[in-house]
Amino acid sequence: MAENNILDKLEGLVSRFEEISTLITDPNVISDQKRYVKLTKEYKDLSDIMKARKEYMTCIQNANEAREMISAEDDPEMKEMAREELAAAEQRIPELEEEIKLLLVPADPEDGKNVVMEIRGGTGGDEAALFAGDLFRMYSKYCEMKGWKVTISSFSEGASGGYKEIIFNVTGEGVYGILKYESGVHRVQRVPATETQGRVHTSAATVAVLPEAEPFDVEINEGAIKWDTFRSSGAGGQNVNKVESGVRARYMWKNPNTGVEEEILVECTETRDQPKNKERALARLRTFIYDREHQKYIDDIASRRKTMVSTGDRSAKIRTYNYPQGRITDHRINYTIYNLAAFMDGDIQDCIDHLIVAENAERLKDAEL
Repeated sequence: MAENNILDKLEGLVSRFEEISTLITDPNVISDQKRYVKLTKEYKDLSDIMKARKEYMTCIQNANEAREMISAEDDPEMKEMAREELAAAEQRIPELEEEIKLLLVPADPEDGKNVVMEIRGGTGGDEAALFAGDLFRMYSKYCEMKGWKVTISSFSEGASGGYKEIIFNVTGEGVYGILKYESGVHRVQRVPATETQGRVHTSAATVAVLPEAEPFDVEINEGAIKWDTFRSSGAGGQNVNKVESGVRARYMWKNPNTGVEEEILVECTETRDQPKNKERALARLRTFIYDREHQKYIDDIASRRKTMVSTGDRSAKIRTYNYPQGRITDHRINYTIYNLAAFMDGDIQDCIDHLIVAENAERLKDAEL
């Protein structure tokens, strides 16, 4: 029976859950920050599985007791009550089985992290920069709905508005696990504001979603970083232009995938406080190195998958925004809707939900559950 198979799989995790429950209270483990964080994450994941296991076992027990009551009870009212209880349990059991199967599939270890997002205008000149600005607004609105915090690190404005490039951080719960599906090329088809003949143009912008690295994920020799300071430009009052609050970090780093030493350049003009900018630039440097070191890991996942749901491939065209038809099409899952105005206002959850379902189906298939 399916329930016995699932219970067998869950039984093996009970002892591990009890072991971790003890370990995370051990002072020696707590003092080892890297190990402690890893164990607390595993504890949370196993807690969810144990909670589902408890409900699953209760449902099975209720169903068995209801069947016994139906066969043994003479009172019609009691029989009817038992039938209702059996029906409720039989409806809930397969739902729990699917939930448990997904919980048993190893999740992407990056899913719970905050992200660094980069949006760059691609082909299309000024129109591409305007579209990059529209995408940033869309994500900002979506993050606001989710209660996530958006902090801009740096940006370069387009000649007619929008952004040639904008880099920003998103902090909140489970951010990367949701926004990772947005990595790739976003194509727009519309009549540009500068077009006098009313012709539809096609432009594109590239979105990269990087999991934010923790301080202990990447080892950086901070003494080897060359720091420069400069005056920030743009709006912000007299202080911004007169004080050298902007910081620039140069760091020579040997790429483990290629063996080539390369310079990484990071700038931050986010605040008027130079130490804060320095701290945030260091966090960005750490994230960029972490992302590059893990590119091989991402490529390996992509090569094993039959779909392009969330491979992290930034060169793949993932979505088209067709303004004349008011249509959004996600090419990875053949998802099409006609509510472009609402979508650009941040109403993107339904599309993300479909992408999550598609990836979960694939994960279950790969895990043979």
